[in-house]
Amino acid sequence: MSELTQRAQELVTRARAITDRPALTHLARVGLIAYGLVYLLIGWLAAQLAWSGHSAEIDADQGGALGTIAAAPGGQALLWVLGFGLLCLALWQATEVLRWWTGLLSADHRWRVAYVCTKCLLKGVAYAAVGITTLVFAVGAGYDAGRRFSTLTDDVLEIPGGSWLIGAVAVGVVAVGIYELARGVTGGFLKDIDLDAAPDRYEPVIQRIGQVGYLAKGIAFVVTGGLLVYAAATRDVSTATGLDGAMNAIGAIPTGQWLLTAVAVGFAAFGVYALARARYPDRDPSS
Repeated sequence: MSELTQRAQELVTRARAITDRPALTHLARVGLIAYGLVYLLIGWLAAQLAWSGHSAEIDADQGGALGTIAAAPGGQALLWVLGFGLLCLALWQATEVLRWWTGLLSADHRWRVAYVCTKCLLKGVAYAAVGITTLVFAVGAGYDAGRRFSTLTDDVLEIPGGSWLIGAVAVGVVAVGIYELARGVTGGFLKDIDLDAAPDRYEPVIQRIGQVGYLAKGIAFVVTGGLLVYAAATRDVSTATGLDGAMNAIGAIPTGQWLLTAVAVGFAAFGVYALARARYPDRDPSS
């Protein structure tokens, strides 16, 4: 082993010791609680969208959920706590790379380790994005996520090759949806929760709730990606409004009211699963 590699490993070991401290895990739990709360509210908003008949007034997405919190008494103060917790969750998840990075030096394990590290970093980025959005609402600078998504899509379509770029993003979104569906069907999401620490009677409940939640998320991502494909092909961005657009599209099809209700229940189930994960957290993606 070269001296440079040895020094790098020593630095990583020290950094790993810092990120493994219980204090960061407790803060990450606050982030998981925030994540669960957001999805519970998205489920509630989606149910309202299905049954209220006032779809134009309801944003069934993260922006709508955060706006609901901000409008509650003490909501903006709570958003500061939740946003900070989500950023700590992002750090807690992303720094799992520190456990695995040395595997990149081995030809036998390089691709497997690269996959694991990529998952850790992408999860960290996803949590950080929600955390930053939460802090945006905490300072009172909320926005309509669906409208901004539509405007951004329209702007990209105006540049050369914009349709192809939107199409590529759409394929990526659909791929994420299929991945979420696969995790729900196979139970792969159970790698993210320490079920061994939970009472035996809770294990099947957590598994079923998580499966329902991941299936709902997968459906929403696939529909969102499909709407982006339509926008890229027709240059019509009216339906390219992110998750809120997907919810409206589901509600608009025959029997859509009931299907959207099922999706709403699924999002609420994912919120409950996130709360269970806050109680029994695990960040090891390879277990």
